[in-house]
Amino acid sequence: MNKKSLDPIGKLMGLRYRSHPWHGVEIGNDSPNILTAYVEMVPTDTVKYEVDKESGYLTIDRPQKYSSILPALYGFIPQTYCGEKVAEVSQKSLKNAEIIGDGDPLDICILTEKEIAHGDILVQVKPIGGFQMIDGNEADDKIIAVLKNDAVYGTYNDISDCPPAVVERLKHYFLTYKDMPDGAQNRCEITDTYGVKEAHDLIKRSIIDYRFFVEKMLFE
Repeated sequence: MNKKSLDPIGKLMGLRYRSHPWHGVEIGNDSPNILTAYVEMVPTDTVKYEVDKESGYLTIDRPQKYSSILPALYGFIPQTYCGEKVAEVSQKSLKNAEIIGDGDPLDICILTEKEIAHGDILVQVKPIGGFQMIDGNEADDKIIAVLKNDAVYGTYNDISDCPPAVVERLKHYFLTYKDMPDGAQNRCEITDTYGVKEAHDLIKRSIIDYRFFVEKMLFE
């Protein structure tokens, strides 16, 4: 049986079974300009949701300890991975060869004027920049994007188009959302804010890292 005759079977299997949001969703042929992102959390969530890597279902990671309000939709870019290629960017800019990728898909926060009621959805987005974030010794970049065709944010093409207050609000959230009531020190720091060109480069690197990751998993 040739490959073409197998395609309809694959499509039918996709209808019968839920695709894993990390591994089973295509990010699109126009990536990194426009891509598909998976939303785990929305601003009204009072607990932290996270995709279970084994099953692909959304699970409760932890209740939020403080009243930190997520200022945007939050999730990840499917079929990406923060590995060696992603870590190289932080290693070079911070002159620290000990930085590694965090081993997760690439995080993304999405600006929109619409009130989205819940996560566990796929959205079309346009990356405009990002934060170079370090958690301990791990690269934990946050890509910033806008919802495609959004009435307010849809015309933004670079992080420089964002009002400074919006960028500062995002920074504050990521620097404080892991704070604990016992006073344990937050290890996260944002070492750079970059524009669309750097965001595109990081997304491309994360796609390469993902391919290496999958090959390694298949042949182990």
